[in-house]
Amino acid sequence: MTDRVTTLAHISRRSLLKAAAVSVPCLIGGGAIFEALTTLTSTPVPTVDPIVANYDAAAHRWGFVVDTAACIGCGKCVVACKTENGVPFDEEHTRTWIERRTLTSSGAVIAQAPDAGIAGFADAPLPVAASEIVDSKFVARLCMQCELSPCTTVCPVGATYRTADGVILVDEARCIGCGYCVVACPYGARYLVPAGARTPTGVAGVADKCTFCYHRVTRGQQPACVEVCPVGARKFGDLNDATSEVSVILRDQATRVLRPELGTKPRVHYLGLEDRLA
Repeated sequence: MTDRVTTLAHISRRSLLKAAAVSVPCLIGGGAIFEALTTLTSTPVPTVDPIVANYDAAAHRWGFVVDTAACIGCGKCVVACKTENGVPFDEEHTRTWIERRTLTSSGAVIAQAPDAGIAGFADAPLPVAASEIVDSKFVARLCMQCELSPCTTVCPVGATYRTADGVILVDEARCIGCGYCVVACPYGARYLVPAGARTPTGVAGVADKCTFCYHRVTRGQQPACVEVCPVGARKFGDLNDATSEVSVILRDQATRVLRPELGTKPRVHYLGLEDRLA
């Protein structure tokens, strides 16, 4: 047992936690290992939410609205997000993307997102003949910032956590890259940061996703995708403010969330999206 404990001292915190997360049954009864794991995971999740010291997170409750009737699928939001947040410029790793959803006369819904919609859809042909199309909409996708979030539930080390204003973030220092949250997210909104040239910022191997551009929001700015949208299809605001645009929309207009049957209570709502296309 002495040799085993000595070896643990030379294993990185991330490596040990990752190994433990995928082999929990083996740890039961393993006194030294269990004690080491407990020590490493006992540090509490950050209690001070704001990135900016004078930002009062408890005073806000952020919400997001996507107007599918206005969206033109230009892809500017995808570019802005990747540029602002150091996200690789590929389809596999993206915090936000655009889908063109097409409802056919047969009742099928076909979703297309070439290169995450980053270059628009001018060169992407419709999936069926025009005569077979009943409806077609551009649907912006991002982290739903669920109030009942599966990702925070399954994280074995508390790396994925919710701030006082309701935004779900990832603590890179705690994340062990186990991928549980990626699998648990029913909206496909998470990925693991890749290693190598496609890692402009962030820590390779840890989970990443949309944060509502929390570093901007805490400074009184809009998320990058909202700011750059040329038609105002993305709307962001404080749900605690009854006069904010998102509050007015949610109060006065019919919206829907994606996959409501899951009961995750997303904070991203959609305008102009029929049930058949969602």
